[in-house]
Amino acid sequence: MRKKLTVIVLTLFAFFMSYPILFLLVGSVMSQRELQDNLKQILSGGFGYASWSIFPRYPTLKFFVETLIDSPDFFLMFWNSVKLVVCILGGQLLIGVPAAWGFAKYKFPFKKIIFLIYIILMMMPFQVTMLSNYLVLNNMKLIDMHASIILPAVFSTFPIFIMYRFFCGIPDSIIESAKIDGASALLVFTKIGLPLGSAGVISAMVLGFLEYWNLIEKPLAFLKTKALWPLSLYLPNITLNEAGQAFAASIITLIPAILVFFGGQDYLEQGIVAAASKE
Repeated sequence: MRKKLTVIVLTLFAFFMSYPILFLLVGSVMSQRELQDNLKQILSGGFGYASWSIFPRYPTLKFFVETLIDSPDFFLMFWNSVKLVVCILGGQLLIGVPAAWGFAKYKFPFKKIIFLIYIILMMMPFQVTMLSNYLVLNNMKLIDMHASIILPAVFSTFPIFIMYRFFCGIPDSIIESAKIDGASALLVFTKIGLPLGSAGVISAMVLGFLEYWNLIEKPLAFLKTKALWPLSLYLPNITLNEAGQAFAASIITLIPAILVFFGGQDYLEQGIVAAASKE
């Protein structure tokens, strides 16, 4: 009996947690007339509450077609997001993975102090560093360029911290055995470090994708030209009278994040556990 009650309670919680997505999905296939009837209190700027139904009376894919075919701004911002995410994650692989390996397996002067600085920087929200970042990027003539988003993110400390925790879990005895057999430092890193620490690398990339696919503050602060905006800034610029297109665009924007989340869910859980572990 207790087990059944637990299942029922968890099912109810799951429904309430997933209701916003269900709300978006239903709204994306509603007709324009039905949306206007349900949201007229909001769309007209009047008082009252919006009404809603779980199942649309006249389902249609009109808004998906309009978003995917008749919205050049959507496509432009979509590929801007793809460009930003690919460049950022690629840069973090080139910079972050060797840095995390170095912190985990090498001894050098001021190592603990430097790593402490990394942790402090990781804990600072963007609002704290926004002005300094803007001044530096402005002096480098990078404001209103995608490089203003990519460059700071490539040197982010968070993925290094995640991968560092995994690399620390690799036994030193394995590395010492490889060195005795004549393996170079590069060979140890590529043949031992990367395969054994791949879970950490993947979890950092999954977390990075979910973060940078939904960027809002940084593009607003550093990108002035609308043609450079990522997809995360497309929805805030849709008016309430375009509610159907907003619902459809929201669903399309969610799909890549959902696929990446479910594809890397196991690694993501490991990364969260590693991030919560104390030094």
